[in-house]
Amino acid sequence: MSTTHTTNLDLSTPPIIKQIGQRSLVIGIVASVIAIGLGFTNPKVFLRGYLVSYMDWLGICLGSMVILMVRHLTGGGWGMVIRRILGAAMRTVPLMAVLFIPIIFGMRKIYPWAMPLEEIENPTVREHLQHNQFVTSGYLNWQGFIIRAVIYFAIWNLLSYLLTRWSKQQDTPPVRDNSLRFKAVSGPGIILYAFTISFAAIDWVMSLDPSWISTIYGLLFVAGELIAALCFAVVIERILFKYKPMSQLLRPDFVHDHGKFMMTFIMVWAYFSFSQWLIIWSGNLPDEITWYLRRLNGGWGFVGLFLVLFQFCVPFALLLSRSLKRDITRLVWLAAWLVVVRYIDLFWLVEPNFSTVFHVTWADLLIPFAMGGLWLAFFCHNLSSKPLLPAYDVYAKQVLEPEHE
Repeated sequence: MSTTHTTNLDLSTPPIIKQIGQRSLVIGIVASVIAIGLGFTNPKVFLRGYLVSYMDWLGICLGSMVILMVRHLTGGGWGMVIRRILGAAMRTVPLMAVLFIPIIFGMRKIYPWAMPLEEIENPTVREHLQHNQFVTSGYLNWQGFIIRAVIYFAIWNLLSYLLTRWSKQQDTPPVRDNSLRFKAVSGPGIILYAFTISFAAIDWVMSLDPSWISTIYGLLFVAGELIAALCFAVVIERILFKYKPMSQLLRPDFVHDHGKFMMTFIMVWAYFSFSQWLIIWSGNLPDEITWYLRRLNGGWGFVGLFLVLFQFCVPFALLLSRSLKRDITRLVWLAAWLVVVRYIDLFWLVEPNFSTVFHVTWADLLIPFAMGGLWLAFFCHNLSSKPLLPAYDVYAKQVLEPEHE
């Protein structure tokens, strides 16, 4: 591949991305003002909805970083064509660090271990904390909560910085092969991600019920974030497919690979979810099954059944179709649906800790648009700031060269 051939194609991001970013910013600002105003009237409800939305958008950010690192380790045009989409989502880590601040200030309103015992509504949790003081003194305390969060974000930002820095070098001549650098970071980076997101899920979500533990809980978030991130990338590449250069770069075999990855991540999520269910239910221990009892009664069981059907069964059946996996105009609808269902999955994980009956609050409906608008505006800014392909990557020819029939 010659440098001349590489630079003949205009790889700049189409103007539609800036338009989406501007509209998202307006929606985010307006929804944020309304949400903050309502939050002063009921801070507990605000923080509950805020936590669900935060974990959802953080999942797309971190999941994109992991898929990008997988691409650096394995290679392939499937990852090259969405590499800048994944990178733009990954570079929203600083924004997510800022958006975590309200959770720190509001921890005493949603986390039982941060409350006085007399304010804890769940009697099981109150009794557990009363007889297990070492839990709050040794691990679940505000100092440790903040210190660990700083460590998580430091690691995520460092990985994002290194991957971005070396990728930026490949936007200008000469042609560079940074694959060894990418691999040196991506291998340990995936391991670091798995550990940090597992502990973050324990700190930020599982500790909403300190009386319950699950060793596979962090892996549920790993699988869910991979689903959300890849599906988000498919949605963005479908928007870009209407315009050059994506209309010239995206081939059916790349879309097919994206569909196969979607199917794989869905199966992994289902495996982890069923494994946790099977192990806990077969053990039949009161300290373990209470978590499921709250999510199978009071209307929450219908949400769980919905997830079984529409986050696994139906998508799995649809993705068995080869033609669907190769057609971006059809695959995008399933991808968009799975992005929405991922939010419902997180809603099912978080909200039953606060309500024994199925209940949707204004925060659950409004804050996703408030936070999502701001996140999408930052994402679009990131995506527009770089070419859609690192043209001076030695492996860019996997996408730039015409497909051999």
